[in-house]
Amino acid sequence: MDEASRGVGTTGSVDLTPLVDALPADCVITDPDSMDAYRWDRANDPLAGVPLAVVRATCTADVQAVMRFATAHRVGVVTRGAGSGLSGGASAVAGCLVVSTERMRAITVDPSSRTAVVEPGLLNAEVKAAAAEHGLWYPPDPSSYEFCSIGGNVATNAGGLCCVKYGVTGDYVLGLTVVLADGTAVELGGPRIKDVAGLSLTKLFVGSEGTLGVITRIVLRLLPAQRPRATLVATFASLDDATGAVVAVTRGLRPSMLEFMDRTSINAVEDLTRMGLDRDAEAMLVIQSDEAGAHAAQEIAHIGEFCRASHAVEVFTTDDPQTGEAFTVARRMAIPALEKKGSLLLEDVGVPVPALGALVRGIEAISRARDVLIAVIAHAGDGNTHPLIVFDPMDAGQAARAQRAYGEVMDLAIALGGTITGEHGVGRLKKAWLPDYLGPDALELNRRIKDCLDPAGILNPGAVF
Repeated sequence: MDEASRGVGTTGSVDLTPLVDALPADCVITDPDSMDAYRWDRANDPLAGVPLAVVRATCTADVQAVMRFATAHRVGVVTRGAGSGLSGGASAVAGCLVVSTERMRAITVDPSSRTAVVEPGLLNAEVKAAAAEHGLWYPPDPSSYEFCSIGGNVATNAGGLCCVKYGVTGDYVLGLTVVLADGTAVELGGPRIKDVAGLSLTKLFVGSEGTLGVITRIVLRLLPAQRPRATLVATFASLDDATGAVVAVTRGLRPSMLEFMDRTSINAVEDLTRMGLDRDAEAMLVIQSDEAGAHAAQEIAHIGEFCRASHAVEVFTTDDPQTGEAFTVARRMAIPALEKKGSLLLEDVGVPVPALGALVRGIEAISRARDVLIAVIAHAGDGNTHPLIVFDPMDAGQAARAQRAYGEVMDLAIALGGTITGEHGVGRLKKAWLPDYLGPDALELNRRIKDCLDPAGILNPGAVF
């Protein structure tokens, strides 16, 4: 039974007084105009509903009060961080309670154990800055790191540009405090590198997109500060040459960043930055090495050899931090630059690295067949690709073709042995493709876990499943 058939999210005549009385002053918002900012994430889901109320929680006890109330009244609960999600995972449901974690911002860094205990409302950039004050580093770096929340990163198991070498958010989550559907707060894991006692429940909640519980506290693993990086930028006259270079590099080397931009994204960024990117290139790779001392230059030199062997038109290298960062910023600016060209449907498919060329070429064919513009950027080193479908929402025919292309890209990724999402989550925009990706047995196992932890279906109703 799905959440809609259970009646979750409908308002009826719910009296909010007991909830308001159980929470600190100014926590609960019911004014429609004030709630409007909490209805959507960055996916701008057109089906987002008007919530019953928004609760700006300040601590775990506040969230427990919300969940007890929601369970008693069978009201849906949608957890929201910074609203930067790209899959509709934080879209409000009509008559639900939106729990905003924006006020939960405590952080404590322990240099001796290289850990940080953080609350979910902190931004990724703020965690990085706090770690840096102790000579430490929190590696996961989504392109939105300056404005995405740690809670949202954990909820979707977000990745980023350095994941090719350093892994994703889940690789740095050592412990969690999670409030379950009935209001129980459970402590999972802790500041220990090795811990195999019991089932790996911490990992279960990472990437669960608010469907199993509300995360209120996170123990993060930190690393020593990243070493200075050497940077290589290579341009190619052929998509096949560029993706071939990616495969060649990753076969024998492990750079700290390996990013891909196609011609459309290069030109969109150049329109915005005027930094002198090659507008005629069919593709550009931005690659970095943070190996110790002279080893970084040696690794970059080897990468340059692979790029030249793959017929790179130009190979530029630098060990200047500012110059290297400028190219990193250019890659991060691809989505904002393309948003200036029209509305976006943002994909997040991933394939095994050897299939990257087939994916990029397949996307190009879909773009031609559906007569819609699709730009491609990618965390190429781990096969996580972001096709960005640009369309005019006022053109009904173009919007319909864009939606069809969106599904065809996911079908293509599945056919190539890939996934429908590498880091953005399934949310509400991709759940129609989840059965094809998981298969019936794995999907049923997912549902059984969901039903066990959330029997009334009140946690993020309509998302993922």
